[in-house]
Amino acid sequence: MEEQRGLDTHTQERRAKVVSIIGPTASGKTGLGIGLARALAARGQRAEIVNADAYQMYRQMDVGTAKPTAQERAAVPHHLLDVIDPEDAMSVARFQGLARTCIADLQRRGIRPILVGGSGLYARAAIDDISFPATDAAIREGLERRAESEGPGLLFDELMDRDPEAARRMDPHNVRRTIRALEVIAITGRPYSASLPRYRYVMPAVQIGLDLPRDLLDERIERRTAQMRALGFTREVERLRERLGMTASRALGYPQIARFLDGEIDEDAAYAEIARLTKRLARKQMGWFGRDPRIHWLQALRPTLVDEALGIVMSADAGEYDARDAEADGFTSHHLGDVADGAANRADDGTNRIDGGMNQACGVNE
Repeated sequence: MEEQRGLDTHTQERRAKVVSIIGPTASGKTGLGIGLARALAARGQRAEIVNADAYQMYRQMDVGTAKPTAQERAAVPHHLLDVIDPEDAMSVARFQGLARTCIADLQRRGIRPILVGGSGLYARAAIDDISFPATDAAIREGLERRAESEGPGLLFDELMDRDPEAARRMDPHNVRRTIRALEVIAITGRPYSASLPRYRYVMPAVQIGLDLPRDLLDERIERRTAQMRALGFTREVERLRERLGMTASRALGYPQIARFLDGEIDEDAAYAEIARLTKRLARKQMGWFGRDPRIHWLQALRPTLVDEALGIVMSADAGEYDARDAEADGFTSHHLGDVADGAANRADDGTNRIDGGMNQACGVNE
């Protein structure tokens, strides 16, 4: 009997899938992550949360990134929060290394990882077949000089000849992306389209998406923005603004408050702009997530949300979605410029500096 129980436990752990909770900002992803981890714990399955929000990885950027509270972190261990300083650079390529190391460490210890975050490309980078080709300044500069002397049309003709699949999916007038495609071809010796992100898991995984009516989401964003102000976001920006590096300084909200601090706009206008831009971001996030046919969408405000999410996880562990997920890449259209190129252009921020934060990749934040 003991042997059978041990076998059942081993099988359960082997089949336990990584859970990724995605959705627009202010949709309640952290709450669901904590609720799901507790529900799994009640079934004897340990689960912990891995942050997949790009800006919550920065130390001291707390209010502006809506970082989980001390109480939320105490309820369930969180990873990849507060792992780099504001001066440091984070890229999706760097995050991929950190996240996969953390996930592997948790799994070795029999803990199910629950990814939580609104950064769509970051969430996919952790679990999907996505690679980020390196950059080469000399090659890029040569291509840029050719674009100036020969004209961008000839460069695009070259791309059409060397990688027709990539060329068909790109705007011939977007010189930057043409240059990036030819750069990748020169570096890798492979077509640029070979680096196309695939809707294909590199580890057993299941995705749960949170949705809610746009008017209710807008109300939640308005409340969150007001709460940020009440919690001292202006003081946070004032304290950190001289330390914000190239990546951290782009976090939504920080540039708007910096404009207020510089006297360009008043504080009311700064927070109104933050709310407006956050609503726009939420819509972009939904457009991004909506491309992925593997996501199981749930209504964020349903009282049975945690139970429904738990049911999806149990079904995923049983393999009920495996066949459908395996076919997802065959009927999904990809967007080369939106995904592969955007990530690659940020790769030099962190691709070669993954080791800098690797030792902290799975450190639980107290």
